[in-house]
Amino acid sequence: MAPERPPTIAGVLANLRRAPKRVRRQSREVIENAVSQLFDAAVRHPHGLPVAGEYRIDDLARLAGTTTRNVRVYRDRGLLPPPLRVGRIALYNDTHLTRLRLITSMLNRGYNIAHVREMLSAWEEGKNLGDVLGLESAIVGTWATEKPETMSLADAQRLVDDPDAFDRLVKLQVIRLDGGRASITRPKLIDAFNEIRGYGVSMDKLIDLHEQIVPLVDQISELLVRAGAEHVADRIKPGEALPADTEIAELITMMVRFRTQAVASVTATLASSIESTIESVVSRILADYMASTPEAEAN
Repeated sequence: MAPERPPTIAGVLANLRRAPKRVRRQSREVIENAVSQLFDAAVRHPHGLPVAGEYRIDDLARLAGTTTRNVRVYRDRGLLPPPLRVGRIALYNDTHLTRLRLITSMLNRGYNIAHVREMLSAWEEGKNLGDVLGLESAIVGTWATEKPETMSLADAQRLVDDPDAFDRLVKLQVIRLDGGRASITRPKLIDAFNEIRGYGVSMDKLIDLHEQIVPLVDQISELLVRAGAEHVADRIKPGEALPADTEIAELITMMVRFRTQAVASVTATLASSIESTIESVVSRILADYMASTPEAEAN
């Protein structure tokens, strides 16, 4: 007997429409279950793409947030294993997808293809996390930030596709102009804006949110960095002899690693908070949806 296929988003909503009125009156458990099913379905079907464990190159690239050209480059350079060939069709699987997302993430963090190959090789050879992190430190040095993307002014304007929003982003220095060239200082932010506005949210609204969020993020950053700085100040006091070189090196290393760990912890906390808030909002939407749905016919 074939295993039962998980419901799609449309299937979850259809089940809610069919729920008898007596069930909708005691709907808390029904809604909680529906919310769980909706998010499971959304994870399985990002961007509306079918995710069945096998992907053609276009779907693989879109799911990983890259291009088919990049997939071919990574494959040709040995970063991705070859796909399964079915006739003239190349099929990739979840292993390819996971690896491609990792490669894309590492390249976005400033590694080059040779560095990515070294780290993937270290991982595949079974080296422990400390070995891989040590290799990471040797490759990337002390700092890695989002890298700006430079393009022609015309290309940048097409990327934003909204003259008023473009001017606002220039004032916010998210985009910097130099004659006929433009430097996108926050390319991931622009990518996020473009994806979200695909759902009908205006660019002006997204920029408003960005302006509101930045001061709050700066406050969080100040709290975190101050904690690390106070620790250093306790160990290195003005007018007093410096500690041993090994201790200074340890403090500097701590501050450099502090960034990575602070970002990871804040990201996890923010993700958890956002998930809870989204679930609450969707629960309210589903409750209203069920309350306004006419009573289903008895089975």
